[in-house]
Amino acid sequence: MTNLRQIVAFNLKQKRRKLDLTQARLAEKADSSTQYIAMIELGRKFPSLEMLERLASALEIDILEFFSPPPFPAGSMRDLEKTVFNDIEKEIAKSVSKAVQQAIKNVVASYTEIENEEMLNWENG
Repeated sequence: MTNLRQIVAFNLKQKRRKLDLTQARLAEKADSSTQYIAMIELGRKFPSLEMLERLASALEIDILEFFSPPPFPAGSMRDLEKTVFNDIEKEIAKSVSKAVQQAIKNVVASYTEIENEEMLNWENG
């Protein structure tokens, strides 16, 4: 079951990424630290109302947007990512050398590992 901390963490990260902001840049805009932003996004800290207001202002959103549950279950996003990665691999296999294919697979694997860890944290609270 998803708790409020996880919902806020997910939404903060999505809103930040949508604006193509780094955690450091968001921290600067919200008068906070990069470490604190990271901890919120990982669901390890829950921001105060004052911090939520500063984050909302920095992201130019209404504070209530932090509290909206994700529009899809976390598992369905993981399935979509797997499908997309598999399709990319098939297309790459048609046109690039084995060395480049392996390099791309390594990058995708590391990305997937990081995302899977975040999803496990998300799902397990």
